[in-house]
Amino acid sequence: MSETRDGWAGTIKGRPTMGQAAERSRTTSMKDIIAFTEMTGDRNPVHYDQALAEKTAFGKLIVQGGVTTGILNAVVAEDLPGPGTVFLGVEWKFVKAVGVDETITGRVEVAEVRADKPICKLLTEVRDSQGNVCLTGTATTYTMPLQGL
Repeated sequence: MSETRDGWAGTIKGRPTMGQAAERSRTTSMKDIIAFTEMTGDRNPVHYDQALAEKTAFGKLIVQGGVTTGILNAVVAEDLPGPGTVFLGVEWKFVKAVGVDETITGRVEVAEVRADKPICKLLTEVRDSQGNVCLTGTATTYTMPLQGL
C-alpha cells in the first residue's frame, strides 16, 4: 500500500482549501501604461491618444490588458496560493476595458486543489469600482516549496 505524498509540504502558506478566496485593489494610472510600454513596446494609440480613444467604443484612454491582469499576478503570488506560486495556464475573457485612474479589484477563488502536487485551479476576475466585471476566467497555478531553501 503506497502512502499519499503531501505535495504542499514546504510551501509557505500550505494547502489552500476549496472556496478560499483573496483579493486586492489598486488604482490604475498613466504611469502603468508607460511602464508596460517600456516592458513590451505596446504603443497602441488607445492607450496614449486621448482624442482618438474618446472616439472609440471605449470612449476613454484604456490601460493595456497586461496592466489589468497584473493585479491577478499580485493576488496569486502574495495572497492565494501565495509566495512561490506561478501560473501554468490561464483562460481569461476581457469583458470591459479598464480606463486610466480607475480602481480595480482582482479576486481569485480556489476551485480545485491537488493533494499530490501543489497545483490549484482558480476562478479569477477583475472588477471596477462600480462592481462591473472587466475580466473573468480561470487560472491553473503551481506553488513551489520555498521553506528550507
